[in-house]
Amino acid sequence: MKRILALALTVLLELLASGFAAPALDRTKVVARIAFGSCAHQDKPQPIWDAIIAQRPDLFLFIGDNIYADTEDMEVMKAKYAKLAAQPGFRKLRQLCPILATWDDHDYGKNDAGYEYAKKRESQQIFLDFFGEPADSPRRQREGVYDAVVLGPEGKRVQILLLDTRYFRSPLKRRPDKPKRGEGPYVPNPDPNATLLGAAQWRWLEEQLQQPAELRIIASSIQVIAEDHHWEKWANFPQEQERLFRLIRDTQAAGVIFISGDRHLAELSVRDAGVGYPLYDLTSSGLTEADKTWGRWEINRYRVGTMFWGNNFGLITIDWDRQDPLIRLQIRDEQGEIFLQQKIPLSLLKPGAIKTPGK
Repeated sequence: MKRILALALTVLLELLASGFAAPALDRTKVVARIAFGSCAHQDKPQPIWDAIIAQRPDLFLFIGDNIYADTEDMEVMKAKYAKLAAQPGFRKLRQLCPILATWDDHDYGKNDAGYEYAKKRESQQIFLDFFGEPADSPRRQREGVYDAVVLGPEGKRVQILLLDTRYFRSPLKRRPDKPKRGEGPYVPNPDPNATLLGAAQWRWLEEQLQQPAELRIIASSIQVIAEDHHWEKWANFPQEQERLFRLIRDTQAAGVIFISGDRHLAELSVRDAGVGYPLYDLTSSGLTEADKTWGRWEINRYRVGTMFWGNNFGLITIDWDRQDPLIRLQIRDEQGEIFLQQKIPLSLLKPGAIKTPGK
């Protein structure tokens, strides 16, 4: 009897996971409000969806740790996705707007894992099933869940690039000393052959950055700009971080803004990385996993403003009606209140916006 009940529950959960398809993505529609978030534990209450829905986003980006699977048992993974699907707020969101997604380590399948995770192929197919990827999608045919889409008419085009920082990633390098409590365990990996994205994804990204678009939102599950902490970040692979900045510069790709998650805190970082305009990285984490009141203060030489510890989501709004469209990068709390905000004119995100002193 117990086995029959368990099987029935599994079937029910799988039906829940597949039964709430989001609205179809209209690639011709002007996109002016993009919400995003990361780090949502399927076993915890998720009241933050109500605040996200209240913002009436045109699109929601789920950018990693969308569930906490941490398993090589694919039936367990399916059941955990089904628990996310059964969350009342998430069900409402799926009825409101299209959802695009990439993954991080916990929904990939193992904490801090890279290419060595044994079930990555099986995990990829479950991920794509849950998020309703069509059977003929290129994501079904290639390794990794990276993807891109351009939305909106000429003059108001927004390119969404979803990176996969897990499937191809080389091993992390552990620090030689013992970390203090609350400190991360990693240091930069100097191996020139180490990779974060893998050869195929790098070729794809170069092609995508040459596609015409006014604004480009690049979703990376881990932070792109921050360097000073010892947790996961692009700076753990310095040659890959520099390759990313160099690629943006060499392709003359305008309008790049990074969004990231993973850290269980929220902050905004900005850097002159030599691309000709400032590169912003808006980190939002987590939907359920952030410290509720206060956490350990971290040094981040590139931080704009302060850190935020409570559960949060990111919101990017674009006022296309201005002669120089205005972008607002926001972090909002569980009640929808703005904690962080940076206003950026679109003209600032073009090569040549940062002038060399004396010229």
